[in-house]
Amino acid sequence: MDDSRSDESPAGVKFTNLDQPLFDGAGATKRDLVEYLDGVPDRILPELRDRPLSVIRVTRGQAPFMQKNVPKYTPEWVATVPLWAEASKRTVTYALCNDRRTLLWFANQRAIEYHPTLARADRLDRATHLVLDLDPPNAAAFAKAVAVAHLVRQALTDVGLAGAVKTSGAKGVHVFVPIDSQVTTDDAAAATRAIARRAERLDPQTATTAFVKADREGKVFVDSTRTGGATVIAAYSPRARPGVPVSFPIAWDELDDVAPDDFTIKTAAQRLGDRDPWADALPAPQQVPADLIAEGHEIPIARVAAMHEGKRRARARRNDG
Repeated sequence: MDDSRSDESPAGVKFTNLDQPLFDGAGATKRDLVEYLDGVPDRILPELRDRPLSVIRVTRGQAPFMQKNVPKYTPEWVATVPLWAEASKRTVTYALCNDRRTLLWFANQRAIEYHPTLARADRLDRATHLVLDLDPPNAAAFAKAVAVAHLVRQALTDVGLAGAVKTSGAKGVHVFVPIDSQVTTDDAAAATRAIARRAERLDPQTATTAFVKADREGKVFVDSTRTGGATVIAAYSPRARPGVPVSFPIAWDELDDVAPDDFTIKTAAQRLGDRDPWADALPAPQQVPADLIAEGHEIPIARVAAMHEGKRRARARRNDG
């Protein structure tokens, strides 16, 4: 492709400025992004299809930003869904990235990260997965996140559940647990809290469910808040980070031998070949045990508990002052 003109792909998307760097420190061009996404549509589209999508874009001269509402110039062939946003008190029109053409259009818009909801647009009251986001204290502590992923796997096994694991593409690890449509959003959130607390109890010196960063003491945060209307980076999605790493599926028995920067938009497609390791690793949707849900409902919601604790500490400081 010649960067001096507009190029059109077989999907009918016109590309521009393909040889420009994606962003400072990316070590990759827009062309690299387009070619990577065009090489994995059969893998990433099942993770995006029919799910309201937020993307992180990087336009020239600007900091990365998250886009939820589709821009006015969005082509009419991009599927969308309007949803009420309680926080902003307005209707947000989300894209549904349901086909290769839409995916490549996003690539031309310099959309680097793809964050779908955990529910499909036609059943927003039903999460399709429980997700544990394992966040180490720093980028050099990836091995700690891996250790905690094994704790989460044990906690799941203890209650008869199974999950698949992938790098987040940043510094941590995600564990996904497919669940059946009988579980409400609130019950899925409760079950996620229960799994997080169980993993923490298996090794409290390594894992923590403390929401406030100052309370984590260098441990890996087992984040159980990816529930409800939350989004999670999709498997195979690039990240807007130096080297443009990719959120990549890993077999449980290989997890100890990888690092996040092993998988980038320049290497991930070649490592995949004809495989779809995420589809292969994900178990079928599972029934969530009722006692696990009940256990989780007894655990305070992390953000709410942190808010109340923050207010308590503020009052204590005022009193001491």
